[in-house]
Amino acid sequence: MYSPLPDHPTTHDPQAPAQGLDKEEALLRLLEGHWRYLHNETVTAQLSSADRTLHSEGQFPFVAVLGCADSRVSPELIFDQGQGDLFVVRVAGNIVGSGELASIEYAVEHLGVRLVMVLGHDQCGAVKAATENADIHGPIGYLVREIAPAIALARALPGDLLANSIDENIRHSVNQLIDGSEALARRIECGDVRLIGVRYSLKTGDAEILHTRG
Repeated sequence: MYSPLPDHPTTHDPQAPAQGLDKEEALLRLLEGHWRYLHNETVTAQLSSADRTLHSEGQFPFVAVLGCADSRVSPELIFDQGQGDLFVVRVAGNIVGSGELASIEYAVEHLGVRLVMVLGHDQCGAVKAATENADIHGPIGYLVREIAPAIALARALPGDLLANSIDENIRHSVNQLIDGSEALARRIECGDVRLIGVRYSLKTGDAEILHTRG
């Protein structure tokens, strides 16, 4: 999916808000890391004591990620980034609750992040459960209810219900972040921040951008 740009690496200040990257530079750096991941050319190194000292002085991530909690979908691995690079919020089904919304808003407003990503994936167990049983109770029932609006939209589409539901759920989370955070919506509207919805393939390792706002 992504065109590699290995001869044009982005530069960044590790102690500046968002490491000094705007939304375009942040996306480029993320795509470069994903290209390395796909081609088994990852460069993320072990942390040294100097690195830990630097990180102890503050955090300066350049991307905020709302991702599914699935153990096979680690954003740091998929995009070949190190400690302190990604501000990651993970929850089954990559749904948007009040805690997730507040965390993403914090990353944008207080850490200076200019790129936000909703990261879903194929074969998502939470979405599958929501397509199969809308009457689940307890905490898992909460997940199902949050995903239900996406399932309703997917049922009206041709093709595979689960695949369509996963894509609609990513779109739903993108919209919920914007609808739920005036600060995020304002920064997207003025062009400071970009919000993308991405689907990861467990089999191929590819990450496809499905939605872009800003």
